[in-house]
Amino acid sequence: MATLLQLALTLLLALVLGRYGARALNWLGRLTPTARDDRLFQLLGYGWWGMVLLAALSYLAHALGLPHEPFASWGKALTLWLGARGLAVLAVLGLTFLAYRLIPLLLARLPEPEEALTREAVRRRTLRAVSESVLKGTVLVLGGLLLLSNLGLNVTALLAGAGVAGLALSFAAQNLIRDFLNGFFILLEDQYGVGDIVQIGNVGGQVERFTLRLTVLRDLEGRVHFLPNSEVRQVTVLTQEWSRAVVDVSVAYKEDLDRVLAVLRDEVERFHGDPEWRERFTEAPEVLGVQALGESGVVLRVLFSTKPAQQWPVAREFRRRIKNRLDREGIEIPYPHQKVYFGEPLRLEKGV
Repeated sequence: MATLLQLALTLLLALVLGRYGARALNWLGRLTPTARDDRLFQLLGYGWWGMVLLAALSYLAHALGLPHEPFASWGKALTLWLGARGLAVLAVLGLTFLAYRLIPLLLARLPEPEEALTREAVRRRTLRAVSESVLKGTVLVLGGLLLLSNLGLNVTALLAGAGVAGLALSFAAQNLIRDFLNGFFILLEDQYGVGDIVQIGNVGGQVERFTLRLTVLRDLEGRVHFLPNSEVRQVTVLTQEWSRAVVDVSVAYKEDLDRVLAVLRDEVERFHGDPEWRERFTEAPEVLGVQALGESGVVLRVLFSTKPAQQWPVAREFRRRIKNRLDREGIEIPYPHQKVYFGEPLRLEKGV
């Protein structure tokens, strides 16, 4: 019974090591730019499987007392190594892998933010994304240090050397340091977060992902933009607390403006009172009146204060409603036109 248990545990450990080792190599292969590199890492994965199986067979040959050389000798050396440092190394690898996989599961148990685009929901999504990346990085660093320590390396000297090297590299990695510092202050001051719609320079879109190093935007056409946080000099947030839709309506010069304004106010009140749209407003709309005297018509302006990200559907719906209402009222919506003036007609006098 003990022999079967030892055999089962050895094969199970070999299966786990082989599977995740090969998966890690395949993941590294996908990071390379060419398909030829993928093939190379796939072969390395097969080589890893071969090494793991060879180590398992050698260990079993020694543990079960099988007279198969050189497997028995290799198994004895492997047993001595495992007794000295190997079990600690395997334990560190196992705990690091377990902690890395548990981080998303633990964060998933936190209360999900509501779907509404409120500052609390945006901040929760952003803090969750940043916390996951920071915790994963911390687990990998601590696991790597413990692994090197159990392999017999002087971690203290390694950290001192890394500190000196990091100081030397910091001059070449100033932009990376700026990324992290700027990202930290963006998060601390709650300038924007995951779910917000922002305009950064010439790029605009919804914040799809945010880390201390970069901001990921997806624009209206589905294109994804990766912006280092150090490049975020000025950002315009279109969904901070509340939003506003500014709608301009043009009418012909011949129309009675007092009557047009009365129709406009009536349609605004109807729109604001519609049960299907009432929840999208934060306060009553405001008809400002005449905004400009254009080349072909009089421009009237209406303001709608809405919940975040609702200004665009509200503006589109009101334009549809006011167009139909003006048509029913017989009020002309002007179109661009020009009057051509040729000057005074040519007069010919007699005798000339």
